[in-house]
Amino acid sequence: MYSSDLAGPTDPPYSQVRFPREWVPRVWQAVTMTNHTELAPTTSIDALRYTTIDSPIGELLLLGEDRGLSGLYMQDGRKPARIVNDWERDASAFASTIAQLDEYFDGRRATFDVPLELRGTPFEQRVWRALQDIPYGETASYGEVAQRIGAPSAARAVGLANGRNPIAVIVPCHRVIGANGTLTGYGGGLERKQLLLELEQGQLCMPIPGDMGEPPRTPLRSGTASVAKRRSR
Repeated sequence: MYSSDLAGPTDPPYSQVRFPREWVPRVWQAVTMTNHTELAPTTSIDALRYTTIDSPIGELLLLGEDRGLSGLYMQDGRKPARIVNDWERDASAFASTIAQLDEYFDGRRATFDVPLELRGTPFEQRVWRALQDIPYGETASYGEVAQRIGAPSAARAVGLANGRNPIAVIVPCHRVIGANGTLTGYGGGLERKQLLLELEQGQLCMPIPGDMGEPPRTPLRSGTASVAKRRSR
C-alpha cells in the first residue's frame, strides 16, 4: 500500500523502517537489507544528528534535525536502523529527550514534551497523531484508531501505518492491540511491547541502565499483563 508515496518495495512487514519519498532527494534512500535497514545518503546537506543510548528495552537510536526528533529505533529489535557515515554523532542535541526517556522508564513521566519531525503520507500522519491521543496506561485497537481518524473500514491500513511509525515509545504505537485484547505485531518485538504496557499500567518497574541516570534497579517480575483491561474511550 501507499507505493506512490513511499520509497522502496511495497507492503513491507510491520517492522521494516520506511521513509517517505520526499525525504529521498533531501537526505537518503531507504534500501532494505536482510537484517538491517540501510540508509544511504544521496545529497550533500547538513548532516542529521544521532546518538545511541542504553535503555531497559535495549539500545535505542535517536535521530533528528534542527526542527525536532525524526527517529527513535529499537536497535535490538527485528529491524534496527543502520547508521549512515554522513550522520553526525551528537549526544548533547538529545539531552532533553534522553532525560525524558529516563523519567518515563522510571515511571515518573506519562507524557513527552519533545519537538517531533514526523514525515509520512497524509494517512500515516493522521494515524500517528491518533496514537499520541491514546492516554498513558490505556490501549486502543486498530479498529478503534480507524474510527477515530474517520476511516472505520481501514483497520488494516492503520496497522500498516502503525508499523511504519518512525518514533517508537514517544509516538506510542505499542498502545495499539488486537480487537480481542491480544498483543499483535511490533517492530521491537512482542516482549518489549508487553514490558512497555506493563510499565504504563503500574505492574512493573524497569531497571534503568546506569549511564541513563541512577544505578540500575531490580525489576518487579509480573505475569502476563491483561493489556485490555484499560481501554481508552
